[in-house]
Amino acid sequence: MSDDVALVQVSEIEVARKGLSGILRHTPTERSTTFSDLCGRPVLLKAEHLQRTGSFKIRGAYHLLSHLDPSEDLVVAASAGNHAQGVALAARLLAKRSVIFMPSSAPLTKVQATRAYGADIRLGHVLVDDCIGEAKVWAAEHGGRFVPPFDDPQIIAGQGSLGLELADEAPEAGVVLVPVGGGGLLAGVAVALRARMPGVRIIGVEASGAASMRASLDAFSPTGVHPVRTIADGIAIKSPSALTLAHAHALVDDLISVTDDEIGRALLLLLERAKQVVEPSGAVGLAALLAGKVPGTDPAVAILSGGNVDPLMLGRLVHHGLTAAGRYLRLRVVVSDRPGALALIVEAVADTGLNILAVEHHREGARVGVDEVEVLLTLETRDPAHRLEVIDRLRDAGYLVEQL
Repeated sequence: MSDDVALVQVSEIEVARKGLSGILRHTPTERSTTFSDLCGRPVLLKAEHLQRTGSFKIRGAYHLLSHLDPSEDLVVAASAGNHAQGVALAARLLAKRSVIFMPSSAPLTKVQATRAYGADIRLGHVLVDDCIGEAKVWAAEHGGRFVPPFDDPQIIAGQGSLGLELADEAPEAGVVLVPVGGGGLLAGVAVALRARMPGVRIIGVEASGAASMRASLDAFSPTGVHPVRTIADGIAIKSPSALTLAHAHALVDDLISVTDDEIGRALLLLLERAKQVVEPSGAVGLAALLAGKVPGTDPAVAILSGGNVDPLMLGRLVHHGLTAAGRYLRLRVVVSDRPGALALIVEAVADTGLNILAVEHHREGARVGVDEVEVLLTLETRDPAHRLEVIDRLRDAGYLVEQL
């Protein structure tokens, strides 16, 4: 790890905050009684998912673009969602043209939202990394300024304005949980909090399937993670930069990771109990608290960094969260093909309090005998213990049960 990387200073973040005044929407930091009770400590949520464009990305994008030379009227970026929207809106507010390269797999809603901010959208490659390469080449050929998602001091300074807000809004905090992808938000928040709240613990939270910052810290240099697999696509970054890694090494107390199941549970509880729609990457800090991965009982702040969820994906995320919470159960049961067989299955679990959501019959298949019927049950259960009770009850009744 290089020691000659210059870290962003809090004075730069203060300049960014002043420049963002009147541009940003104030996002509240509020204590949640529900999550405080569940976590056994005061829990405060920084609702950055309510920010303009639905994430913190407008902070860094606007700050960088506002410091460009007036002659630099064309900006170029590559992103599947949040960074794209942040750059597009910042460009519109500053009367600049924007060209955004997005992967062909980007959700239609995010493409449309970015286009609605005035960007010229270029769809092509499947992977964001390939889009970044194309965007850099295109920018160089057409005299545009490439705007990186995290690897720039001004981007970090802009994101750090969120940290200054936290210092004002939650001075009682003992620990702050920051989502980590490329590390721009973590770097900026860490600089701000180290200056304003030197005693606070700063913990970065990664998805376990994309823990590139931890890998990089362990290797003392930016290190890629392959493959990257997580439902938290907003932080599914192969590797941080040397700049963000240097900030994490110097200023961050710890890094922890959360599984997709833990993220799913947090998303479900945010939706059900807090009535908040948050994207997977924005919920990792809360997921870490709910999973008991953050030691202590002092007040904890979880930054909800974004809320841009594809509506088609939302249903899948809810289903994933229900399954992770033990409240959704799919079973395969093979029974004799005779009248009343299904009724006997229902009778075996009738007094357990479950709710049958769907039933499917299949008389044909490689795993179904001539005189058998395959029954697929979709059930709503209360929790993991209730789910096990249902399975045990069916097995005690003599059924061969397979959980799907």
